[in-house]
Amino acid sequence: MQGALTVDVVSDVVCPWCFIGKRRLEAALARLREDEPTLAVEVRWHPFQLNPELPGEGVDRKSYLEAKFGGPARAAQIYDNVRAAGRSVGLALDFDAIERQPNTLDAHRLIAWGQAQATGDAQALVEALFRAYFIEGRYVGDREVLATIAAAAGYGRAAAQAFLDSDALRAEVRAADTRAREGGISGVPFFIFAGTTALSGAHEPATLLDAIAKAREHATTGRR
Repeated sequence: MQGALTVDVVSDVVCPWCFIGKRRLEAALARLREDEPTLAVEVRWHPFQLNPELPGEGVDRKSYLEAKFGGPARAAQIYDNVRAAGRSVGLALDFDAIERQPNTLDAHRLIAWGQAQATGDAQALVEALFRAYFIEGRYVGDREVLATIAAAAGYGRAAAQAFLDSDALRAEVRAADTRAREGGISGVPFFIFAGTTALSGAHEPATLLDAIAKAREHATTGRR
Protein backbone atom coordinates (compact mmCIF):
# COMPACT_ATOMS: atom_id res chain seq x y z
CA MET A 1 0.00 0.00 0.00
CA GLN A 2 1.45 3.35 -1.06
CA GLY A 3 1.83 5.64 1.94
CA ALA A 4 0.48 3.07 4.39
CA LEU A 5 1.76 2.45 7.89
CA THR A 6 3.40 -0.97 7.66
CA VAL A 7 3.32 -3.32 10.62
CA ASP A 8 5.43 -6.44 10.31
CA VAL A 9 4.55 -9.13 12.84
CA VAL A 10 6.82 -12.11 13.46
CA SER A 11 4.81 -14.81 15.21
CA ASP A 12 3.81 -18.45 15.49
CA VAL A 13 0.25 -19.75 15.37
CA VAL A 14 0.87 -21.90 18.48
CA CYS A 15 2.10 -18.95 20.55
CA PRO A 16 -0.66 -17.75 22.91
CA TRP A 17 1.08 -14.45 23.50
CA CYS A 18 1.04 -13.89 19.73
CA PHE A 19 -2.75 -14.23 19.76
CA ILE A 20 -2.95 -11.83 22.71
CA GLY A 21 -0.48 -9.52 20.99
CA LYS A 22 -2.67 -9.54 17.87
CA ARG A 23 -5.63 -8.35 19.93
CA ARG A 24 -3.57 -5.61 21.58
CA LEU A 25 -2.25 -4.50 18.20
CA GLU A 26 -5.81 -4.31 16.88
CA ALA A 27 -6.80 -2.19 19.88
CA ALA A 28 -3.85 0.13 19.29
CA LEU A 29 -4.68 0.53 15.61
CA ALA A 30 -8.34 1.17 16.42
CA ARG A 31 -7.29 4.03 18.73
CA LEU A 32 -4.99 5.39 16.05
CA ARG A 33 -7.80 5.39 13.51
CA GLU A 34 -10.03 7.35 15.88
CA ASP A 35 -7.66 10.28 15.37
CA GLU A 36 -6.74 9.44 11.78
CA PRO A 37 -9.71 7.66 10.19
CA THR A 38 -8.18 7.72 6.70
CA LEU A 39 -4.85 6.21 7.73
CA ALA A 40 -4.02 3.12 5.70
CA VAL A 41 -2.38 0.29 7.64
CA GLU A 42 -0.78 -2.79 6.15
CA VAL A 43 -0.15 -5.67 8.57
CA ARG A 44 2.23 -8.32 7.27
CA TRP A 45 2.83 -11.66 8.98
CA HIS A 46 6.18 -13.43 9.09
CA PRO A 47 7.06 -16.96 10.26
CA PHE A 48 8.78 -18.04 13.44
CA GLN A 49 8.56 -21.65 14.55
CA LEU A 50 8.73 -22.05 18.31
CA ASN A 51 9.30 -25.79 17.85
CA PRO A 52 10.86 -26.33 14.40
CA GLU A 53 12.27 -29.68 15.51
CA LEU A 54 8.83 -31.29 15.96
CA PRO A 55 8.01 -34.04 13.45
CA GLY A 56 5.57 -33.26 10.68
CA GLU A 57 2.84 -35.31 12.36
CA GLY A 58 3.25 -33.40 15.62
CA VAL A 59 3.50 -34.93 19.08
CA ASP A 60 1.16 -35.84 21.90
CA ARG A 61 0.38 -32.69 23.87
CA LYS A 62 0.90 -34.37 27.25
CA SER A 63 4.37 -35.55 26.20
CA TYR A 64 5.16 -32.09 24.90
CA LEU A 65 4.18 -30.45 28.18
CA GLU A 66 6.24 -32.99 30.10
CA ALA A 67 9.32 -32.14 28.06
CA LYS A 68 8.79 -28.36 28.02
CA PHE A 69 7.48 -27.65 31.51
CA GLY A 70 8.15 -30.80 33.50
CA GLY A 71 4.53 -31.90 33.36
CA PRO A 72 0.92 -30.72 33.14
CA ALA A 73 0.86 -29.31 36.69
CA ARG A 74 3.63 -26.81 36.00
CA ALA A 75 2.10 -26.02 32.62
CA ALA A 76 -1.25 -25.32 34.31
CA GLN A 77 0.39 -22.77 36.60
CA ILE A 78 1.98 -20.98 33.67
CA TYR A 79 -1.15 -21.12 31.55
CA ASP A 80 -3.29 -19.64 34.34
CA ASN A 81 -1.44 -16.37 33.79
CA VAL A 82 -1.81 -16.64 30.04
CA ARG A 83 -5.54 -17.34 30.37
CA ALA A 84 -5.94 -14.24 32.51
CA ALA A 85 -4.13 -12.14 29.90
CA GLY A 86 -6.33 -13.69 27.23
CA ARG A 87 -9.51 -12.83 29.13
CA SER A 88 -8.34 -9.22 29.40
CA VAL A 89 -8.56 -8.96 25.59
CA GLY A 90 -11.72 -11.05 25.20
CA LEU A 91 -10.12 -14.42 24.45
CA ALA A 92 -11.24 -17.63 26.16
CA LEU A 93 -8.09 -19.68 25.59
CA ASP A 94 -8.77 -23.40 26.03
CA PHE A 95 -5.43 -25.14 26.48
CA ASP A 96 -7.13 -28.30 27.74
CA ALA A 97 -8.74 -28.82 24.33
CA ILE A 98 -5.35 -29.17 22.59
CA GLU A 99 -4.54 -32.85 22.05
CA ARG A 100 -1.49 -32.64 19.78
CA GLN A 101 1.32 -30.12 19.49
CA PRO A 102 1.80 -29.47 15.77
CA ASN A 103 4.74 -28.62 13.61
CA THR A 104 3.66 -25.24 12.20
CA LEU A 105 5.60 -25.16 8.94
CA ASP A 106 2.49 -25.82 6.82
CA ALA A 107 0.48 -23.21 8.74
CA HIS A 108 3.19 -20.63 8.02
CA ARG A 109 3.30 -21.70 4.38
CA LEU A 110 -0.45 -21.17 4.19
CA ILE A 111 -0.17 -17.66 5.64
CA ALA A 112 2.59 -16.78 3.18
CA TRP A 113 0.48 -18.15 0.33
CA GLY A 114 -2.60 -16.30 1.56
CA GLN A 115 -0.80 -12.98 1.71
CA ALA A 116 0.30 -13.40 -1.91
CA GLN A 117 -3.22 -14.03 -3.23
CA ALA A 118 -5.52 -11.40 -4.71
CA THR A 119 -8.55 -13.11 -3.16
CA GLY A 120 -9.28 -14.02 0.42
CA ASP A 121 -8.37 -12.18 3.62
CA ALA A 122 -4.94 -12.88 5.12
CA GLN A 123 -5.86 -11.16 8.39
CA ALA A 124 -8.94 -13.34 8.71
CA LEU A 125 -6.80 -16.38 7.90
CA VAL A 126 -4.33 -15.60 10.70
CA GLU A 127 -7.20 -14.98 13.10
CA ALA A 128 -8.85 -18.26 12.12
CA LEU A 129 -5.64 -20.20 12.66
CA PHE A 130 -5.23 -18.77 16.16
CA ARG A 131 -8.87 -19.46 17.00
CA ALA A 132 -8.75 -22.98 15.61
CA TYR A 133 -5.81 -23.90 17.82
CA PHE A 134 -6.38 -21.99 21.04
CA ILE A 135 -10.17 -21.86 21.27
CA GLU A 136 -11.53 -24.72 19.17
CA GLY A 137 -8.78 -27.26 19.89
CA ARG A 138 -8.33 -28.14 16.22
CA TYR A 139 -5.13 -29.70 14.95
CA VAL A 140 -3.53 -27.06 12.73
CA GLY A 141 -0.81 -29.46 11.62
CA ASP A 142 -3.29 -31.27 9.37
CA ARG A 143 -3.42 -30.04 5.78
CA GLU A 144 -7.11 -30.75 5.34
CA VAL A 145 -7.88 -28.74 8.47
CA LEU A 146 -5.71 -25.93 7.15
CA ALA A 147 -7.48 -25.96 3.78
CA THR A 148 -10.84 -25.76 5.54
CA ILE A 149 -9.62 -22.79 7.58
CA ALA A 150 -8.40 -21.11 4.39
CA ALA A 151 -11.80 -21.61 2.76
CA ALA A 152 -13.49 -19.94 5.75
CA ALA A 153 -11.18 -16.94 5.24
CA GLY A 154 -12.36 -16.54 1.65
CA TYR A 155 -9.83 -18.60 -0.27
CA GLY A 156 -10.68 -21.42 -2.62
CA ARG A 157 -10.49 -24.67 -0.68
CA ALA A 158 -9.24 -26.68 -3.63
CA ALA A 159 -6.53 -24.13 -4.38
CA ALA A 160 -5.43 -24.07 -0.74
CA GLN A 161 -5.35 -27.87 -0.59
CA ALA A 162 -3.34 -28.11 -3.82
CA PHE A 163 -0.86 -25.59 -2.49
CA LEU A 164 -0.47 -27.36 0.86
CA ASP A 165 0.06 -30.71 -0.87
CA SER A 166 2.93 -29.22 -2.87
CA ASP A 167 6.36 -28.11 -1.70
CA ALA A 168 5.73 -24.50 -2.69
CA LEU A 169 7.10 -21.84 -0.29
CA ARG A 170 8.58 -24.48 2.01
CA ALA A 171 12.16 -23.27 1.46
CA GLU A 172 11.08 -19.62 1.56
CA VAL A 173 9.32 -19.98 4.92
CA ARG A 174 12.25 -21.82 6.43
CA ALA A 175 14.61 -19.14 5.14
CA ALA A 176 12.44 -16.38 6.62
CA ASP A 177 12.45 -18.14 9.98
CA THR A 178 16.25 -18.42 9.82
CA ARG A 179 16.61 -14.73 8.91
CA ALA A 180 14.48 -13.76 11.89
CA ARG A 181 16.70 -15.72 14.26
CA GLU A 182 19.89 -14.46 12.65
CA GLY A 183 18.49 -10.93 12.99
CA GLY A 184 18.29 -11.36 16.75
CA ILE A 185 14.66 -12.38 17.21
CA SER A 186 14.50 -15.05 19.91
CA GLY A 187 10.88 -14.71 21.03
CA VAL A 188 7.52 -13.75 19.60
CA PRO A 189 5.42 -11.74 18.99
CA PHE A 190 7.91 -9.30 17.52
CA PHE A 191 6.64 -6.11 15.88
CA ILE A 192 8.38 -3.81 13.42
CA PHE A 193 6.60 -0.53 12.72
CA ALA A 194 7.23 1.40 9.48
CA GLY A 195 10.35 -0.68 8.95
CA THR A 196 12.22 1.30 11.61
CA THR A 197 11.03 0.64 15.17
CA ALA A 198 11.01 -2.84 16.69
CA LEU A 199 9.22 -4.06 19.80
CA SER A 200 9.33 -7.54 21.30
CA GLY A 201 6.45 -8.94 23.32
CA ALA A 202 2.66 -8.70 23.64
CA HIS A 203 2.67 -5.16 25.01
CA GLU A 204 -0.36 -3.12 25.97
CA PRO A 205 -1.89 -0.85 23.28
CA ALA A 206 -0.40 2.31 24.81
CA THR A 207 3.12 0.92 24.46
CA LEU A 208 2.44 -0.14 20.88
CA LEU A 209 1.11 3.35 20.09
CA ASP A 210 4.28 4.91 21.50
CA ALA A 211 6.37 2.68 19.25
CA ILE A 212 4.21 3.56 16.25
CA ALA A 213 4.60 7.28 16.97
CA LYS A 214 8.38 6.91 17.16
CA ALA A 215 8.44 4.94 13.93
CA ARG A 216 6.37 7.53 12.08
CA GLU A 217 8.51 10.36 13.42
CA HIS A 218 11.64 8.54 12.31
CA ALA A 219 10.15 7.91 8.87
CA THR A 220 9.22 11.60 8.53
CA THR A 221 12.56 13.03 9.67
CA GLY A 222 14.40 10.44 7.62
CA ARG A 223 12.83 11.80 4.42
CA ARG A 224 13.93 15.37 5.04
